[in-house]
Amino acid sequence: MAVITKVADLVGRWFAVLVLAGALVGLLLPEQTAPVVPHVPLLLGLIMFGMGLTMRPADFTVVTRHPGTVLLGVLAQYTVMPLLGWGIAHAFGLPPLLVVGMVLVGASPGGTASNVIVYLARGDVALSVAMTSISTMLAPFVTPLLVLGLAGSTLPVAAGDLFLSILQVVLLPVVAGLLLRTFAERVVSPLLPLMPLVSVTGIVLVVAGVVGANADAVLGTGLLLALAVVVHNTLGLTVGYLVGYFGRMPESARRAASVEVGMQNSGLAASLATTHFEPLAALPGALFSVWHNLSGAAVATYWARSAPEDAEEALEPERP
Repeated sequence: MAVITKVADLVGRWFAVLVLAGALVGLLLPEQTAPVVPHVPLLLGLIMFGMGLTMRPADFTVVTRHPGTVLLGVLAQYTVMPLLGWGIAHAFGLPPLLVVGMVLVGASPGGTASNVIVYLARGDVALSVAMTSISTMLAPFVTPLLVLGLAGSTLPVAAGDLFLSILQVVLLPVVAGLLLRTFAERVVSPLLPLMPLVSVTGIVLVVAGVVGANADAVLGTGLLLALAVVVHNTLGLTVGYLVGYFGRMPESARRAASVEVGMQNSGLAASLATTHFEPLAALPGALFSVWHNLSGAAVATYWARSAPEDAEEALEPERP
């Protein structure tokens, strides 16, 4: 068990590199990795169940004590990134399926690795956990409406089917994990150190499969789409910080808002794209998975050099 825990810790530390390696494997071995695509929803469900195991009811208490801050953060999360995804996709002249993919990425809830990035960046972890948790719970209702509103004129969007998919692969697994930890804490606690291994393995497989299924498209439009993804993520991180600044959040909360807005659950975007559209629509999500972990690590490294002056004002100084 100790060896597995060390491996899980190592995998968590090298998350970005492993995701990048998964993309390269998918590009070099498309025939071997493409068969993973039909199993993407199952993999995402396992990842979200693991996320639920790391959550506690106490994670939501920050909402009752600082509702304005949390509401502003979640509102920014579900407005900034969807609109940026739609605008950037059209500005870059991407084909309809990639437009839908960009919107799906923007309309997804917070990324599963964002809490770790915020912790490393010396940001407000409590706010980060609350934003990730609430945006995930809202995803079945908000994401389909955003995709329908922004991408419905590009391709037909079955909002009801999207709702059911997110309910099955996100909300139900997260709630199941949360309930299991709440009522079986002693059983779950020893397993928590293994969650990075499960999550990273799942995301690497998703990225490898999606890239493998779209190897020709990556080689043909990869640079343009990669640039669009980089711009999307960079603007999300920047605007997220500015929302915190103009919303008069403390510095630690601004860092959390920046990461939460800029880092999306791109695995969910890839899953929805492969289930309800075509594999090509999942490509933005796969590339976003690679890039936002690299950019998140860079941002965390930069901010880790200096503690926020108002660190003592963080919403709750626990849960690293």
